[in-house]
Amino acid sequence: MTQSQDQNYQLHERLAADTISLGRSSLCEVRLMNDQTWPWVLLVPAFAGIREIYELNAEQQQVLMQESSALSRGMMDAFGGDKMNVAALGNMVPQLHLHHIVRFEGDPAWPGPVWGKQSPVPYDDDRLAKAKRSLAPVLAELGVA
Repeated sequence: MTQSQDQNYQLHERLAADTISLGRSSLCEVRLMNDQTWPWVLLVPAFAGIREIYELNAEQQQVLMQESSALSRGMMDAFGGDKMNVAALGNMVPQLHLHHIVRFEGDPAWPGPVWGKQSPVPYDDDRLAKAKRSLAPVLAELGVA
């Protein structure tokens, strides 16, 4: 089943409120966290009722890992970070989503986690346009439309 076949899928309201759409890959919605402090992109598999990676079938799991790896590599190339953090916590938002956060030694939360460190700093139009330009090559590699 491809993501377009799941007619019951809806993005969780918290993810919709906190992120900016970058489009869709073959499996996922691709969302930019609206916090310019860190390059931070989420992959949200577009299937209703999925909370955990193991709930996807084997093919979907494989595609998710391929997309996650490509996104991680592309983000590190684009932003030149020191570490890529990938996490699927789901404690606040039960819908399966994978965070991809480029970290820099000396960033406001380094070396700890970014969650709860500070209030988000929303993108302004110029910084958002710059982030989208930086992400364009990896989004093209993912086939994001």
